[in-house]
Amino acid sequence: MSDTASIPLSVHQRWRAFWVCVAVAALTILDLTKVNVALPSIEKAFGAGSTELQLIVSGYVLTFGLTLVPAGRIGDQRSRRALFVIGLSLFAATSVVCALAPDTGVLLAARLVQGVAAGIQMPQVIGLAQEMFQGAERGKAFGLFGATIGISTAFGPTLGGLMIALGGAEDGWRYIFWMNVPLTIAVLAGVIWLLPRTRESRPARLQLDPVGLLLFALVVIAFMAPFLLTTGAQGDDPQRWWSLVAFGVFAAMFVWWERRYAASGKHPLIPLELFAISSYRNGTLIQAVYFMALPAMFLLTTLFLQLGVGLEPVFAGMVSIGFAIASAGASYVGGRIVTRVGRPLVVGGLVIMLAAVVALALVAYFVPAGIVEFAMAGVLTVGGFGGGLVISPNQTLTLADIPVKQGGLAGSVGQLVQRIGTAVGTAVALSLFYSTVYRLGGGSTPRIDVYHDAYALGMVSVGLFLALALVLGVADLASRRRAARA
Repeated sequence: MSDTASIPLSVHQRWRAFWVCVAVAALTILDLTKVNVALPSIEKAFGAGSTELQLIVSGYVLTFGLTLVPAGRIGDQRSRRALFVIGLSLFAATSVVCALAPDTGVLLAARLVQGVAAGIQMPQVIGLAQEMFQGAERGKAFGLFGATIGISTAFGPTLGGLMIALGGAEDGWRYIFWMNVPLTIAVLAGVIWLLPRTRESRPARLQLDPVGLLLFALVVIAFMAPFLLTTGAQGDDPQRWWSLVAFGVFAAMFVWWERRYAASGKHPLIPLELFAISSYRNGTLIQAVYFMALPAMFLLTTLFLQLGVGLEPVFAGMVSIGFAIASAGASYVGGRIVTRVGRPLVVGGLVIMLAAVVALALVAYFVPAGIVEFAMAGVLTVGGFGGGLVISPNQTLTLADIPVKQGGLAGSVGQLVQRIGTAVGTAVALSLFYSTVYRLGGGSTPRIDVYHDAYALGMVSVGLFLALALVLGVADLASRRRAARA
């Protein structure tokens, strides 16, 4: 894809650059989760409806996903450092606009552009790691990256709740965006002064596929739109599901065009031959399904603890701290041993996560208020150990056979399926949760047992997604063993 030559880097240069990349990833992922707890405050400040509130969160996810693949492609051919600077500068600017937003329209527009900024910078993280590290060292790097993802995902609601507690119920949500500004400036300084050059040359002309890019955007929008517009409220328009018909048409057109474009000797937006590599195909599928479960699990647990138990947002968010710590430790260990253990490590992690989801549903039913939050924290800590054995080892196995020059693109496709998985899983879980509340609640203040039922039904979807990921992991393991015996 690129004739770019790599510059040899010392061990110190590689790890210094990697820690800068880790900081970028943490900043980006935090904004996926910490804004969720701000929605009641934004509703109170602006009188926003459920669709507007959902779009403030999901609009970020949509533009994030749309930007990932082209940004990864450009990063493989051009300066990753330059893309980091562009993405982070835009991220800081849009955070200021979000913090100062006078109404939901300005806030939503800024969030859409903020998602673009996140999509520009995130593929460069994986692409640079793929470029700088090989073998066991790459496994260690992805282990630390997985730990960052786990910590950021789990700590986001806690930080969001803390900002609301500091800023007050009405304007505390603005603090969530203000905190991005100094953090982004600090990370940007690291990018400018600490990231080394990793290339000696680059293609004379940027090789993009404009028709493929347009079709790709239509595919992503058509697929994600009905899920992103699912709020779980009774006013959700059922007509939104017709968008999936358009998705099927655009997807067929995209595959046809990419094959035709590649056959003409040009470089398609997504080389479909990547999916002929079984380790990449299977690992990407596991990522997609796993991320249908993980964010939905956190969201449902936070909703249950706030609405059903009556905890303040900051305390409901703190329940996931044990998950973050355990996930970080397991990710680090998993990254170091994945090259020796392989896919069984991921399968074992999925088994632990599935057991934790079942335990969470049982705890919600049978443990009384006042104790239930501590019991859930304990279960999530065990689940975090399993989660840490999934994300980083699976990342290492997924990219193990991918050429270095395609690392940014391959990593961005992986990030894209994570964002799509998040949108799908969250929509399904919220629909099950709120439909149960509306069906059984009866009054304006539903009984605690209604929230028990709503949480349990939502967690059924989480468990089914994890079970599917487990089936995919076992199938990949069996395939690897057959190939080894052949």
